[in-house]
Amino acid sequence: MYAVIMAGGSGTRFWPLSRRERPKQFLAIGTDDPLLRETVDRLDPLIPPDKVYVVAGQRHAQAIRALLPELPADHLLVEPCPRNTAPCVGLAAAHLARRDPKAVMAVLPADHHIGDGPAYRAVLAAAAERARAGEIVTLGIRPTRPETGYGYIRYDRTDPVVADNGIEVCRVERFVEKPPLEVARKYLTSNRYLWNSGMFFFTAERILADIKRFMPHLHRTLTAIGSTIGRDDYPAVLAEGFAGLKSVSIDYGVMEHATADVDLPPMRVVPADFGWNDVGHWAALADFAEADRDGNVVAGDAVLVDTRDCIVHAARGTAAVVGCAGLVVVATDDAVLVCPRDRAQDVRRVVDRLKRDEREELL
Repeated sequence: MYAVIMAGGSGTRFWPLSRRERPKQFLAIGTDDPLLRETVDRLDPLIPPDKVYVVAGQRHAQAIRALLPELPADHLLVEPCPRNTAPCVGLAAAHLARRDPKAVMAVLPADHHIGDGPAYRAVLAAAAERARAGEIVTLGIRPTRPETGYGYIRYDRTDPVVADNGIEVCRVERFVEKPPLEVARKYLTSNRYLWNSGMFFFTAERILADIKRFMPHLHRTLTAIGSTIGRDDYPAVLAEGFAGLKSVSIDYGVMEHATADVDLPPMRVVPADFGWNDVGHWAALADFAEADRDGNVVAGDAVLVDTRDCIVHAARGTAAVVGCAGLVVVATDDAVLVCPRDRAQDVRRVVDRLKRDEREELL
């Protein structure tokens, strides 16, 4: 089994700490080490470092080399331009197919938090077992609240397959977009839905076949790129090929179609609970980072007076917060963010405004 870690995200909702040159996956946000480093470390020994591939843009290649010095040189796959997760996964599959078409790929985000490493690795092993049998498998997180910020997976619990380690693997009925609150509440009480973790398992051979079936233009591009791997013209063919691709997620481009196609093996999901958090915005730290007796999550030098349920991150200097509740306060060298915790998702709008105003020094 090989891990393919997608490390091309921008992490705009963690502004002002997250920037173009140092996005979320390179930061220690509620963790001891940067999220990318923790992603690789928690896989070992199930997937050792020499079986790890990382896909990212050229802008971050040097930072990845510094953070993961044990990563084999040819295991950092550089995308010439961002094109979402379908081309990202396809590029990794093209490389792995040359090594072993039946290689199992564990496709993982670089910037998630996992609380229980052993439970996580056990779930990965169960998913890999079904992937070796030619199926596509995803991980679904058992929901704990009516969350509107995640996509969902509707699944059939009646006839699970049991992996060798005793973990149940169920059939996916369909993928569901982010729901409104009332619908999310119904999902929670029905016990028929899981949060979509964005983690997938399949062989290189299977995913390339599905890309050919559902995204033929992408497949033709990957075939051209794959034929030049190891040759001097690889960078030029890669750049030209990616420039002509549309930005499409693997969920939309392949998974939704494969789930509905009765001629393909069933899509599978492993219902899981291993302390998962997608670390999607500043307020998410309250779900897993250690809080004080007043419910505040603090990093750096902060002085809190009559303050509760706040997220305070002082990257430089001292942050003083007085008489506040339910805020996010982030201070860096050149910027300060203050917003209600329940609007932490909207921090990306600050980045959008800075782009419109051409405030490059703050991006």
